[in-house]
Amino acid sequence: MLFNYSAIDQAGAEAKGSIEAISMDVAISSLQRRGLVIKEVNPADKKSFFSRDLEFFSRVSNKDVVVLSRQLATLFEAQVSALRVFRLLAGEAENKTLGRALTEVADDLQAGSAISKALGKHPKIFNDFYVNMVRSGEESGKLDEVFVFLADHLDRSYEVNSKAKNALIYPAFVIMTFFTVMILMLTVVIPKISSILTDSGQSIPIYTKIVIGFSQFLVSYGIFIVVAAIVGGFFLYRFLKTPSGKYSLDDARIKTPFVKHLYQKLYLSRISDNMNTMLVSGIPMVRALELTSDVVGNEVYKRVLLDATEDVKGGKAVSDALSGKRIIPGIMIQMIKVGEESGELGKILKTLSVFYSREVVNAVDTLVDLIEPAMIVLLGLGVGFLLASVLIPIYNISSNIS
Repeated sequence: MLFNYSAIDQAGAEAKGSIEAISMDVAISSLQRRGLVIKEVNPADKKSFFSRDLEFFSRVSNKDVVVLSRQLATLFEAQVSALRVFRLLAGEAENKTLGRALTEVADDLQAGSAISKALGKHPKIFNDFYVNMVRSGEESGKLDEVFVFLADHLDRSYEVNSKAKNALIYPAFVIMTFFTVMILMLTVVIPKISSILTDSGQSIPIYTKIVIGFSQFLVSYGIFIVVAAIVGGFFLYRFLKTPSGKYSLDDARIKTPFVKHLYQKLYLSRISDNMNTMLVSGIPMVRALELTSDVVGNEVYKRVLLDATEDVKGGKAVSDALSGKRIIPGIMIQMIKVGEESGELGKILKTLSVFYSREVVNAVDTLVDLIEPAMIVLLGLGVGFLLASVLIPIYNISSNIS
């Protein structure tokens, strides 16, 4: 890694230059051995403010980590050295943020660090689950197998999560379109037509008066509504960042009609798959429960898993620790109990993971099939009601005139 430095030499003159070193500490030690008094040392690839601002958008996605894990699994199976693996992947990475992270991992490995410790310095890319899986592979000497497990696990998780997220894109688009059309009609079209109705002096139906009144309210106070919505959205965003806000949102996800079954099966699939992957890799049950609670992605399920962890520490079986929890179905608890009694808990969890993953896909397909026609009908009814509320009185006026 290249570092630029500014220092003062033994003659008192200012010296500037660059030095190649594994880390900043090594670079400083090398310069001090030359008799230099260090003023400043910075990485040569240090970015400007604007470059860092642009890199904010260069996030490492789940897909990037999935592809990386598959590449790691392939290279470790081919018996390529760890340092060479990370150097190679760092140079090939299309995502610059991921490439820099892999370069830093390679530098740490060259300095003698363990792979899990080097990966742990980048928690935004490699979470605790990932790091602990790698650590278990290092301890067991089966690092190549662990990366295969990780690649398969992340592949499954990415497929299920993508399916669930993509299912909600179309409904969200239709709903946004619906509200946009309604607002434009109420603020642009209806006011122009309502002036014709009021100037005619004819009696106006009650439903038309309601539409005209609501339209006038939006025109007169629309700016205040927008400001209130922005302010309310800001405070809601801040609230959802708090622990109580996150819990409330996650609780609403698994209780909201039509989508609750989708979310519940998604989290159950994630729990089963994570625990199966870790148990197969040799991670103890207590640690597997703790790590699963961190990556499950729902505060309600996280609390249940943490409570179960404490019960397991106290000597309870996992099935007993999870029993009585309303969000853990009885069939799952019974299957875990069978797995504990037969010594095949890993296989049982894998079966549960496959089952719930399939259920997520089916729930997504059903939800999409139901939402698409419902949204179209709702959009048509809304626009049709607005048009009818103003066109029928106009038709009546024209009939009276003729």
